[in-house]
Amino acid sequence: MELRTTFKIDPSGSKVSYRTPVMFIGSCFATAVGSRMQAGNMPVMINPAGTVYNPVSVYNTINSIISPAKREPETLYRHGSRWISFDHYTDFSSDDPQKVLERISRREEEARLFITDARFLFITFGTARVSRWKESGRIVSNCHKIPASNFSHELLTPDEIVSLWSGLLDNLKSLFPELKVVFTISPIRHWKDGAHGNQVSKSVLFLAVERLLGHPSVPGYFPAYELVMDDLRDYRFYGADMLHLSDTAVDYIWEAFTRCYFDDSSGTLWHEVEGISKAVSHRILTDDRIEIRNFAEGMLSKIGQIKSRFPSVSLDREADYFRGLLTEEPGPDNKQQQKD
Repeated sequence: MELRTTFKIDPSGSKVSYRTPVMFIGSCFATAVGSRMQAGNMPVMINPAGTVYNPVSVYNTINSIISPAKREPETLYRHGSRWISFDHYTDFSSDDPQKVLERISRREEEARLFITDARFLFITFGTARVSRWKESGRIVSNCHKIPASNFSHELLTPDEIVSLWSGLLDNLKSLFPELKVVFTISPIRHWKDGAHGNQVSKSVLFLAVERLLGHPSVPGYFPAYELVMDDLRDYRFYGADMLHLSDTAVDYIWEAFTRCYFDDSSGTLWHEVEGISKAVSHRILTDDRIEIRNFAEGMLSKIGQIKSRFPSVSLDREADYFRGLLTEEPGPDNKQQQKD
């Protein structure tokens, strides 16, 4: 007896490996999956301008990377004592507008260099609803807790999204012929729109993406939304707020993602590297120097084995940490726990 509905995800013909840089841009779901790759020290960049949720903000982020324009102080807004960018999250803000512009320019240049070598660009749309700054008429990525009365709110149409993104897909294909774009709809619900409003918003995204999948650049699609809504279908897989996904649900999607996109050697290597990364973050509960030394030497041996097989994998930070355990007593604020 089948007590849940499952479906098959065809493996991707193009594979993700430790030699293929991958960029994730979009909602916090993109961060959740991209962070798993980061935990395995894979070449990945996640949301260079901060988390973005709607198709226009995702477009603006990518367009600023591939079509750089000189930013002037006039493009910023002073909110209280802080200067902010409506296209970026709060980490870019500062009391000095020049520092904001420098941070933005530096990050855009890093993203430009990264996407030049990237082989995958995963796009996650979270909502079709946008906020428009009344003063300029521009759709913003981040409202920075400015009163809602300063913004107008609207629902994008599938036609608007397709028109905007068709041109962007053309540009991406022209500039980076080897880059594969993959769309995803976030399974995280935007409950502030209400139950019906959230469904309407997601429906707009699905209609738009379905049409974009027919673009000549042949973008791909990964069914993260369907894995949660049609496969898991249970509040056990949500966090305490009943909106965001639990670690178990993210693990499940991650496993489906790796089966679809990872080659065999990369999946095995990821588990090895992720285990070493976890060992760095665990607290040590013993003062036995012999036990600590054995632990550190064992980790260094594993790092050496990985580096001999995959010289390009970066484990310098982890190696420095374990070498430090061989020469110093762990301090009270950075004691680490042995991996079980």
